[in-house]
Amino acid sequence: MSVEKNKEYIVDIIDTGFQGEGIAKIDNFTIFIPNAIKGEKIKILVVKVLSSHAFGKIIEILKKSEFRKESDCNTYKRCGGCNLRHVDYDETLKMKQNSVQSLVNKTLKSKVKVEKTLGMESPYHYRNKAQYPLGINREGKPVIGVFANRTHEIIPIKKCFIQNEQTEQIAKSILEFITNNNISIYNEKTRKGLVRHIVTRIGIKTNEIMCVLVINGDKIGSKEIEDKLVKNIIEKFPNIKTIVKNINKKNTNVIMGKENINLYGDGYITDKIKDYTFKISPLSFYQVNPLQTERLYSLAVEKANISKDDIVFDLYCGIGTISIFIAEYAKKVYGIEIVEEAIEAAEENTKLNSIDNIEFIAGDVENELDKLLNEKVIPNVIILDPPRKGLDNTSIKNILTTNAKKIVYISCNPATLVRDLSLLEEKYCINSITPVDMFPFTSHVECVAVLTLKENK
Repeated sequence: MSVEKNKEYIVDIIDTGFQGEGIAKIDNFTIFIPNAIKGEKIKILVVKVLSSHAFGKIIEILKKSEFRKESDCNTYKRCGGCNLRHVDYDETLKMKQNSVQSLVNKTLKSKVKVEKTLGMESPYHYRNKAQYPLGINREGKPVIGVFANRTHEIIPIKKCFIQNEQTEQIAKSILEFITNNNISIYNEKTRKGLVRHIVTRIGIKTNEIMCVLVINGDKIGSKEIEDKLVKNIIEKFPNIKTIVKNINKKNTNVIMGKENINLYGDGYITDKIKDYTFKISPLSFYQVNPLQTERLYSLAVEKANISKDDIVFDLYCGIGTISIFIAEYAKKVYGIEIVEEAIEAAEENTKLNSIDNIEFIAGDVENELDKLLNEKVIPNVIILDPPRKGLDNTSIKNILTTNAKKIVYISCNPATLVRDLSLLEEKYCINSITPVDMFPFTSHVECVAVLTLKENK
């Protein structure tokens, strides 16, 4: 039987895809169905057919999974931010463990049993950073919210269960001021109008808040209006530590421009991970779920088992969070990161925490790792946290030549993680892979993989 577009079928959901979607088969032809759960029987409408697979949408659930729950959010299907909001939280942790296990089984020679996913006690309002686009709705009124999935249509803020509640209130208050004072809102089509985004960041442990106003211009109305806006924000929200004007005049999907002007405060906030303080500026990369970040880094340190004789390489070190976290256990830490601003922030953070055994290097890991090895700086332990694309072949070859006794690989993309592990396992034993739930109710999963040199096993 051939699967046809715009035709209805009754199917059994037999598996879960890597985006959390349900998988069904019709005559061995695969169909992906968003919001369906393994074990359900569903009437679907096929909406797209390709040569190797098709996509369907739910018309009616005929047999419901015991793990399906009534969603507490009316917009999650449209915005796509929490694509597993219809699934019991504990079950989402098992789904993530199983998706990583499936990749491991397909790719690795080692028969590694993926450990249980480390979840959150309270998986709500965990994000410390929010980016709210502004726009004009069909009635011609200003709105603020989130983009609908794969579009630039703005879904107005009602109540988001993953964003911080304080920052949501700030964004709504600023929109009210903008509306009452006739400040124009940016139009993506005409490229006219002023205010593009409101970005908020909060220190979860310090409760310090940064508010960034992204504008298509140099000032927010007159100087008088700009001052009035700042006064309005800090009177309503006294724990706001800084307000920054970010200039972005480019026709781009990138939210923030490179120029920041402080309207109030010093242009940064601080937050703590464990006992360490980190300075966060508008453009700093900082994990959006610091509570789980602390668990992630603690797990990495525990698994690395670093001693005072160890030289540690922290590859893709960002603003130095992991380097600072491990410095007290090591003899010397070398952190490498290609973004120069991140290295500057990392050096500031070491001073802030009075740490003197870290050397940060700005440059491409591929080149800088090679230079260190040529200078006979050889690591005992390597910790790496690369971008989603994973490691390049040169870096993998260099890592293999170090004979480091242990590698701790932190990854935000299980697919590239297991691809890279398959190249490293010729020389290393894969001891463990532990998923960590950094983004509850989404299909994203972070992993910590621990490898030991085969000769040392």
